[in-house]
Amino acid sequence: MAQFDVAVIGLGAMGSAALATLARRGARVLGIERFAPGHDNGSSHGGTRIIRLGYFEHPSYVPLLRRTYELWRELEAASGKRLMHITGIAEIGPPDGEVIAGTLRASRQHGLPHEVLDAAETMRRFPAYRVPADYVGVFQPDGGYLAVEPAIEAQLALAKAAGAEIHTGTAVRRVTPHAGGIRIETDRGSFEAGTAVVAAGAWVKQLLPELPVALRVTRQVMAWFEPIDAAPFADGRFPVFLLESTHGVHYGFPPDGGGRVKIAKHHGRNEPVDPDRVDREISAADEALIRPALADHIPAANGTLAEAKTCLYTVTPDHDFIIDRMPGAPNVIVASPCSGHGFKFAPVLGEVLADIAMDGRTRHDISRFALARFG
Repeated sequence: MAQFDVAVIGLGAMGSAALATLARRGARVLGIERFAPGHDNGSSHGGTRIIRLGYFEHPSYVPLLRRTYELWRELEAASGKRLMHITGIAEIGPPDGEVIAGTLRASRQHGLPHEVLDAAETMRRFPAYRVPADYVGVFQPDGGYLAVEPAIEAQLALAKAAGAEIHTGTAVRRVTPHAGGIRIETDRGSFEAGTAVVAAGAWVKQLLPELPVALRVTRQVMAWFEPIDAAPFADGRFPVFLLESTHGVHYGFPPDGGGRVKIAKHHGRNEPVDPDRVDREISAADEALIRPALADHIPAANGTLAEAKTCLYTVTPDHDFIIDRMPGAPNVIVASPCSGHGFKFAPVLGEVLADIAMDGRTRHDISRFALARFG
């Protein structure tokens, strides 16, 4: 059996970033992926993901975000690929709502550039929107989106070039700690490593059944619409957005190369699913999660549904990440940057995971992600 310093299980956003960082630091590293890179069975696909600095979820994420912006630019330089597109971000909703209040709290605490717009100015600046008079908009110039599949491809290419051994189409059956390290049993043989990073997304609980936290895997739908009127979306007048309304929180992106606008409801129906038995068919009920918000607030986008896809959220009880060692198995590192807002953090969390695996510690503050918070 081969001997590796670190084995990374799961090569989506986080796993590919950890693998690349470890390999470039000189570790003997193995990457194992059940599917093909960039697959659409989990959480790291669908073309685009939002990146933003003023983080409504909690201000403590902002230092990690500052570093992840730096690392995305470094990845672009190293790979020769454009991965980050800065469009600005418009966040719109009631002033006392989760999105606006949280964004302003983070932006003010960390001195981030932002503008606060009343409803009339929001609709003047961003003419695709129709919002109630008591809503406000917060515009952050640093927001934008990431190219998902090319980002994973770039990370894996860098990892391979630095000497990583990568096995795709390989399902891990069991991760077993022992006195000498970790034994990883797969459907294509077994491997030994000193440390394992388990970044298996929706399958993390299957691989680590003793993980002391309840994780919920939920089915999400992202959809692409052909606008009724293309004019409000032209000339940079429709950046990435978050919209909180009576219909929930929706998010979306500027038109793609075909003029289609991608929009989804954050957390969707929030119904748990088995990741191995997800219904990938798009139903009228799925479309109905998005249509009311379009009809009321972005009517020019309320055209033909051109395409829709499913993806998975892996949700913790408090919606924060898990980055920690397994209790009783310190050579197993759990990486679940999840709950539907993790992709943007991939490079910095790849750095964090490499720090922990190789040095036993990291300079980044990840105390918010410790398992001990669950008791």
